[in-house]
Amino acid sequence: MKQILFATGNKGKLKEVRNIFLGSGIEILSPDDFGGIDEIEENGNSFEENSILKARIVNEKFSIPTIADDSGLSVEQLEGRPGIYSARYAGENCTFDDNNHKLINELKEFSLPHHAKFVCFAVYFDGKKLLKSEGFLHGKIIDEFRGEHGFGYDPIFIPDGFHSTLAEIELGAKNKISHRSAAFTKLKEMILNETS
Repeated sequence: MKQILFATGNKGKLKEVRNIFLGSGIEILSPDDFGGIDEIEENGNSFEENSILKARIVNEKFSIPTIADDSGLSVEQLEGRPGIYSARYAGENCTFDDNNHKLINELKEFSLPHHAKFVCFAVYFDGKKLLKSEGFLHGKIIDEFRGEHGFGYDPIFIPDGFHSTLAEIELGAKNKISHRSAAFTKLKEMILNETS
């Protein structure tokens, strides 16, 4: 069984990615298996730069092939914001609700619909080889909170082809359409091709 370390402290994300790699012959390890890691400062200028930064730092520390990702929400009428600042859009130590309220307020001056997309950039780095993949989920932002599942911007984001927000969609169904699922499914195939 090939082992790959996932550079994340997010247990929900870890579970999601482990499910994607099930049956592939690859075991996804967590930094917690090695005593954990300090928070990595994401000071890149793009999702790609931040994911590569995380993969390189964690690979260097543990000398194990590493995967990492960076993701966020890009809103068309806001010229791509919140983008790489999605998690802390309303400021340091803000809550998901704070971010959602700020976004809804900023969109009040624009007409409907508010087209947006979730972006996930995922990478694999083994100390020499770097593999890169990207996934998207297109949809629109609404001005009310709906649903109890998920996190982040899920309660105000309706994926294209759906009438429900991501927070109203059951986790298994969400994982099938998510930007992270798209990025890591492609990355998995690249890793299998590269290492077979």
